[in-house]
Amino acid sequence: MEIAKNIKDFGSELPDGVKLVAVSKFHPVEALREAYDAGQRIFGESRVQEIQLKHRLMPADVQWHFIGHLQTNKVRALVPYVALIHSIDSERLLACVDSEAKRIGRTVNVLLQLHVAQEETKFGFSPEECIAFAESGAIAQMDGVRVCGVMGMATNTDDEAQVRREFRIIKETFDTLKRRFFADADCFKEISMGMSDDYRIAIEEGSTLVRIGTSIFGERQY
Repeated sequence: MEIAKNIKDFGSELPDGVKLVAVSKFHPVEALREAYDAGQRIFGESRVQEIQLKHRLMPADVQWHFIGHLQTNKVRALVPYVALIHSIDSERLLACVDSEAKRIGRTVNVLLQLHVAQEETKFGFSPEECIAFAESGAIAQMDGVRVCGVMGMATNTDDEAQVRREFRIIKETFDTLKRRFFADADCFKEISMGMSDDYRIAIEEGSTLVRIGTSIFGERQY
C-alpha cells in the first residue's frame, strides 16, 4: 500500500491550486490502480502506445496527460485519449495536433514547452521563440487546440539557485504570454514544472502542475 500512502501524502502537502500528475510511465496497470483507488485521477505518460493500452484497462474518469517528446506520426493515435499534452515544442507539432483533433471533432488541451535548462537534449521553444510564435497569430487560427499554459524543466543539477532561476524564467514567460496574448482566455492558467527532486522549488515559483513519478511509484518497473 506504499503507493496509496504516497498519493495521500502528496494530496495533503500540495497547496490549493497545485495539481498532482502521477507519472506512471513504465509502471504496470496494477500500480496505477492502487494510485487510482487512493484518489488519484491524473496520470502522466510519455509513450503513446502505453496510453492506448492503459486507457483500455483503467476507469473512464482517468485524465491522461502526455508529458514526453511527441512525434508528429504519433499524434493521430494520441488525440482520442489525451486530456492534456504538456510537450508542444514546435509550430509544426501544434498544427498537427490541431488538424488531427479537428478530424475527430475534438478540441485538445495543450501546453507550450519551454527550453530553459542548460541541457541540449531537452526540447522546446526558447522564451523568445515562444513569444514570437504567439505574436505571429498562428495559434489564434487553430481551433482544434486550446492552449492552456506552458511546461518546462530545470537543469538536472544540485544547484538550487540555478533551478530556481530557470523556473522563474518559465513563470515570467507565462506571465508575458498571458498579459500580451491570452488575457481573455480563462483556460490559459497552467504552469507545468517540478518533478520529484525539485517540485517544492517549482511550487514556490508558481507551478500549478507537478509531475511526480519516482516519489510515488518507486523506480521504473519496465
